[in-house]
Amino acid sequence: MYSLGDIVRLLLYLVGLIGFGAFNAAYLSLLERKQSAWMQLRRGPTEVGPWGLIQPVADGLKLLSKQILLPRDVNVPLFLLAPIMVVVPAIVSLVTIPFSETLVAHRYNLGLLMIFSFGAINIFALLIAGWASANKYASIGAVRVVAQNIAYEVPMLLVVIALVMVTSSFDLVEIVKQQGGGCWHWNLLKLGANPMMPASFLIFFICMLAETNRAPFDMVEAESELIAGAFTEYSGMGFGLFFIAEYVNILIGCSLATILFLGGWDCPFGLFPGPHWFLIKMYALCFTVVWVRWSFPRTQFYGLLNLSWKILIPLALVNLLLTAVMLKLVP
Repeated sequence: MYSLGDIVRLLLYLVGLIGFGAFNAAYLSLLERKQSAWMQLRRGPTEVGPWGLIQPVADGLKLLSKQILLPRDVNVPLFLLAPIMVVVPAIVSLVTIPFSETLVAHRYNLGLLMIFSFGAINIFALLIAGWASANKYASIGAVRVVAQNIAYEVPMLLVVIALVMVTSSFDLVEIVKQQGGGCWHWNLLKLGANPMMPASFLIFFICMLAETNRAPFDMVEAESELIAGAFTEYSGMGFGLFFIAEYVNILIGCSLATILFLGGWDCPFGLFPGPHWFLIKMYALCFTVVWVRWSFPRTQFYGLLNLSWKILIPLALVNLLLTAVMLKLVP
């Protein structure tokens, strides 16, 4: 049974995480615009606030002020439910992310499993959004998201299963604690457990890009082909919730990569661990996600599926088999 103090603490953490998610969604979008401008030798947002720092606030107020339109022939209940189904699981998944050994909203023994369970709801929400819109572009985007997420969830889960075999735990705090003592103890460089650990990290990162529908794997939107894909008929904060959920999912994906491979809050030199190290690693990965988007063109849909089924899944299976053999030989 939970005490009143536990419930109040969890609610306060949840409110804080909602603010944390909204803040990061706003300013990761600004990072994306500034970083793309820097890469393309232009200035980016500069007008609203010093150096354009208040631009995300202006964008948020603009979305809040816009009317939510309901096109003809849409399935109204599902059309309105889909944005909520996208953003709520993303925010709830942050509850089990440990920023340090003590800074975690609620520690679950099966925290890793919980995040993947909530992540699966995102696929259903996007499918519902496309189908309920009664729009051919939205429907094509919805079909694509299902095919893409099934293809990339398989290698990602195979990599995670291999890591669970090494750590013998689904507890995110325990997984990080096993990597304490400097970067040579991180799973990324723990080659004694599996020489393919760097390849496992690369597979996880690629799958994370696909699962969060980021370029070059943004087949759900594909503006040049599908207008805005599954989001075509959404306006105002209906579209805004999809936008927020995308960046929160990036945050969760980078947090998981930090926890599973980069030692979480552990210092690379084995000194002064803390949440600041977690945030440094997480935001470095977020920077890389944006960097990849503005460096590579969108792939063709069949190339996207072939990459998973013909390359990543076989590599992930080899990684799983090698992990099992190494654990048997070197327990």
